[in-house]
Amino acid sequence: MEVCEGVVHARGRLHGGEVWLRYPSVGATEQLLLAGAVISEPVEVVNPAREPEVMDLARLLSAMGAEISFSEDRITIQGGKLRGTGHHVIPDRIEAGTYLLAGAITGGEVEVVGARPEHLTALLVKLEECGVGIAVEGRTICLKARVPWSGVEVETAPYPGFPTDLQPQFTSFLALARGRSVIWERVFESRFGHVGELLRMGARITLQGQAILIEGVEGLRGAEVVATDIRAGAALVLAGLAAHGETRINGLDHLRRGYENIEGKLAQLGAEVWEEEPSVT
Repeated sequence: MEVCEGVVHARGRLHGGEVWLRYPSVGATEQLLLAGAVISEPVEVVNPAREPEVMDLARLLSAMGAEISFSEDRITIQGGKLRGTGHHVIPDRIEAGTYLLAGAITGGEVEVVGARPEHLTALLVKLEECGVGIAVEGRTICLKARVPWSGVEVETAPYPGFPTDLQPQFTSFLALARGRSVIWERVFESRFGHVGELLRMGARITLQGQAILIEGVEGLRGAEVVATDIRAGAALVLAGLAAHGETRINGLDHLRRGYENIEGKLAQLGAEVWEEEPSVT
């Protein structure tokens, strides 16, 4: 295997073996599951990720004929010839969490139907710690915001910890909290692209190593901002919903990768959100 001009070139045949992950990466675990499912020799993945999405992929591959088992510190995969099957993909916990935070940051009420509350425990616990009302009934999560809400300390971590993919959105929410908040980013070293844009909207945020220090403000103001990635885009949408005045967000291609029809869903909740074609000069 070699990398040439940014392209990975691989030759030869995959074989079984034991793979140690220094960090329980979701992407690496999923790639190893897929690879192990199509080779005849057993593969063991030590220190794998156990996010719901990883478990869901394992269930799919098992239904297709792969033998996959989980123990305390590893996944064992015995692959071979796969067959077709039917599978219901689990609900997107990050999308569900984003809409819950949309209700919270605007001081409103939101009901998310069809979610898996057990996949969002870390977020729901922190929202309740902030003073937000949460009620769960089956696959439905009801949120009722209470203004003002309190600041908290949060640390991102692999599942079942607080998801890094909700850190930017939670940063927007805490920008309007009462008092001081701290978010420790322990998963992605440089997931701070949203911070500079939130500062343009009036947030009081300081970066200190892997810590995001937030002093809550009474209000944000609309501004023209740029989404640098999927979750940063979602964070700016939430900030724009709560801000005074109009917010224009550029870089929507990122947002579309993670959210289907986000403007339509937010409009159903009463938001004034629309997409404009870029002007041609």
